[in-house]
Amino acid sequence: MGTVLPATRTGGLWPLSNRFDIVLDLDSPRPGSPTDTTETSVRRRRRTTGAGAAAVAVAVLATALATTGGTADAAEPERLVVDLGTDTGAFHGGASGSLYGVYGDGVPSRNLLEGMHVRTVSTKAQDGPQHPGADALEVLPPFVDSGGKDVYIYMTDIYRGFPYQWPGADGPARLADFKEKITKQVRQVLTMGEYRDHVVYVPFNEPEGNMFGTGEWSYNKVSWLNDPQYYFTAWKEVYRLIKSLDPGARIAGPNTSVLYDQVKGFLRYAKANDVVPDVMTWHELSSPAAVRTNVAKYRQMEKDVGVGPLPVNVNEYGHNYHLSVPGQVVQWVSAIEESKIDADLAYWNIDGNLNDSAVEANKGNGQWWLFNAYGQMTGHTVQVTAPHPNQQYTLQGVATLDRGKRQSRALFGGKSGDADIVFENVDPGLFGTTVRATVQEIPWTGQVGDSAQPLRLADQEVRVGADGTVTLPMTGMNEMSAYQVILSPGGKGGKPAEPSVSWRKSYEAENASYTGGGYSKNGPEGSPSQVGKFATSGMYNVGGLRSGSDGVLAFDVEVPQDGTYDLSVFANSYNLYDLVKEQGPTNVFLRVDGKDPQELRLPLGYKWVVWGHTDTSVRLTAGKHRVTLAAQDPDLGVTKGDAIIDKIDLKLRDRRVTAPAIYEAEYATLSQTAPRYGGDSGAGAVPLPEGATATFWVYSPTDGESTVSVDHLGDGKAGLALNGERLDVPKAGGAKAGTDTVRLFLSGGINKVTVTGASGALLLDRLRVTPSSGTLVPTVYQAENGSVSGAAKVTDAYSFASGGKAVTGVGNGKGNALTLDVVAERSGAHALTIRYSNAEQAPATHYNPDPIARHADLSVNGGPARRVLFPTTFHFNNFWDLTVPVTLKEGTNRLTFTAEELPDFDGDTYNQYDQRSPYAPVIDRVAITPLAHK
Repeated sequence: MGTVLPATRTGGLWPLSNRFDIVLDLDSPRPGSPTDTTETSVRRRRRTTGAGAAAVAVAVLATALATTGGTADAAEPERLVVDLGTDTGAFHGGASGSLYGVYGDGVPSRNLLEGMHVRTVSTKAQDGPQHPGADALEVLPPFVDSGGKDVYIYMTDIYRGFPYQWPGADGPARLADFKEKITKQVRQVLTMGEYRDHVVYVPFNEPEGNMFGTGEWSYNKVSWLNDPQYYFTAWKEVYRLIKSLDPGARIAGPNTSVLYDQVKGFLRYAKANDVVPDVMTWHELSSPAAVRTNVAKYRQMEKDVGVGPLPVNVNEYGHNYHLSVPGQVVQWVSAIEESKIDADLAYWNIDGNLNDSAVEANKGNGQWWLFNAYGQMTGHTVQVTAPHPNQQYTLQGVATLDRGKRQSRALFGGKSGDADIVFENVDPGLFGTTVRATVQEIPWTGQVGDSAQPLRLADQEVRVGADGTVTLPMTGMNEMSAYQVILSPGGKGGKPAEPSVSWRKSYEAENASYTGGGYSKNGPEGSPSQVGKFATSGMYNVGGLRSGSDGVLAFDVEVPQDGTYDLSVFANSYNLYDLVKEQGPTNVFLRVDGKDPQELRLPLGYKWVVWGHTDTSVRLTAGKHRVTLAAQDPDLGVTKGDAIIDKIDLKLRDRRVTAPAIYEAEYATLSQTAPRYGGDSGAGAVPLPEGATATFWVYSPTDGESTVSVDHLGDGKAGLALNGERLDVPKAGGAKAGTDTVRLFLSGGINKVTVTGASGALLLDRLRVTPSSGTLVPTVYQAENGSVSGAAKVTDAYSFASGGKAVTGVGNGKGNALTLDVVAERSGAHALTIRYSNAEQAPATHYNPDPIARHADLSVNGGPARRVLFPTTFHFNNFWDLTVPVTLKEGTNRLTFTAEELPDFDGDTYNQYDQRSPYAPVIDRVAITPLAHK
């Protein structure tokens, strides 16, 4: 967990010297051992970057800076070199693609789609029975409207099963059936207006293992890799069929599971018959090194055959061990971006969660924030030389230079311990003689664990050496984290911001003591040699806290000072396991030194070893304590369910943590403007003439009120929008510098805040955001107090519903409805927060669990119904909040919830595999809150 550690306490800054011989360092964590950010040592380093090289150390800022070790010579650290003088091409942004990552409009939210900068989505044919949701033409509009480029339609997924179960007595009959279905699919695409320009047809998927392989469901049990004539003929016929129906169609292939040598023969045939694909596709369930190697291999095939160069989409990459882990995925990102191709994250688990990036409908985990940072890169990529080039599970990175913004960004990760991040050829014409270096960490938070915005480890002024080099010695890095450095011109900016983290430490469950029965140490889990398993901190986890157990898991901790500490328990319960199915979330009991009991409900997952975290806070005095998690508590009760524990994290909650989150304008997504350096905070500010925008991706831990402070330097005014909706509040700004404060209702997770120039050219400095209360007060309405009709009914079957009651049975026809009358103090935009549960799951045909996103048709005051999708909560006794905007009139408003099964695209047939639910979720309560107040 690296940050930038100051050389002295004065101001928390490094002195502006060209060379540092002594670096305050962190002890690197060993696998399976605690990571303590206060245990530091002093070590001497020999610099090898030239007499004028400048350096700044990166390590977690500790509360106590006393060292525990003496000085000692140490080996030179590894170096990742970013050469700002070597341009490697325009930034592409292609690594942020997704296979089956979008279920429908709202799952995930448009905020998550746009904020992750998802460029391509590969998904099933409309109405295909392969999996629930992810229907191409339902995904297409919200994806494109959220900034997406292309939807790749897997035309084969119109069939059930894998291998695909295409009907027919023989190969020709099966192909004839497929052609009929292709014709229908293309004709449906042609009804989509301008959206159809964003469609790419994928006629075959992994043909060597499916339609043209050797299995029962193949064309003739002859693999095309051995005898390609049947597949080549089918490709030609299908290609020409699609083009005859849609002359402007783009077609992708061959979509093999790997880049076989036989692809070269495919290209020769395609060229000879004028059926060359518009996009070349294959899968890389391999390694980042294979991406680089195979893209180069393919480009040579093109040269040899005399086609292309064609766009490439590696439309499946990564394994369970990699996905959700920023430090793993950044290695793939670096290879994909270097190769200037598109690529889609692999689909190993559930659809609609952006391949283990999205949490609930609108929250992101660490992987989401990695792609948010990646998607905000602009300009051109520059050469990055890793200490072990093209070698997985080592430090790798990607970097850009935007000359218009006068800004460089680097993303890197993949190793624990220390390394130097070296920027070479720092142009004094762009940056001056001093740079502002902002260093952030993007930690791993589990597959289903929400993550706040990246941690600010340092914000420092650093002098550029005479040789044009800036060196940032990173110490105490975590291999599961990714890191970002942003360089901007220095010397004229405002006071650097303090780190947003303080003392923190992780304690592995396998190192804790356990008493009682039922103990199990599970693992090793995912590793470089077991990429099909899930990543786990320390590779091991502990079981034993379950129904009927008397187990106690005890962590011996030591903290540096009195205070409040945030405590996160990383845990998992498999939602379909017998002991878990009874209650849903597994409850356990927390005590500190045997006192102050708390009951915690641990996160559910779609499989075992799918991690989330349950968060609480504890008061601790300086020194040693024992934190226990138990299956029984004399005051609170007993555990129901079964859980495994990975680790606990302790973090001091001091003023650095509680201070408002800072979002600098010069780091925002900008349109029609560029930063101006020198300002009250950060490196600079951004002028916003009329129509220019600065977009911020703002995090909120819960659905509720936050105070948003707009710091500016005057010279104009600007309007505010939240999640695409213009806010009815006075414009920010004025003639002089100042701060405009507005209270906004932020959805839990990711919020898009856009500041748009309205008059003059407001010089926007930053946003500061902090949770607040008392102004935007929610009014809560229990569902059981509404009116139900038909088969809808009040139930007490769900113990975790507020008040023990909820409404179920809404849907399966408009007559089965829930109606609630709510009161608005004034007319206008409001947030409607629905507390719901949904655990419907369709029968699966292979390794992917197939949860169903239920929907509700919501009508306000008898108006047209709006369809709202609700992702799975993994159990009907596990309730989440989902907020949608509504416009209400002053006084009483009537909300009506109904649902009915959706027909297929043409409206004359229905899904035969229970993949489209006719029901709304279980509804516990709703809350109405004004959206904004100034």
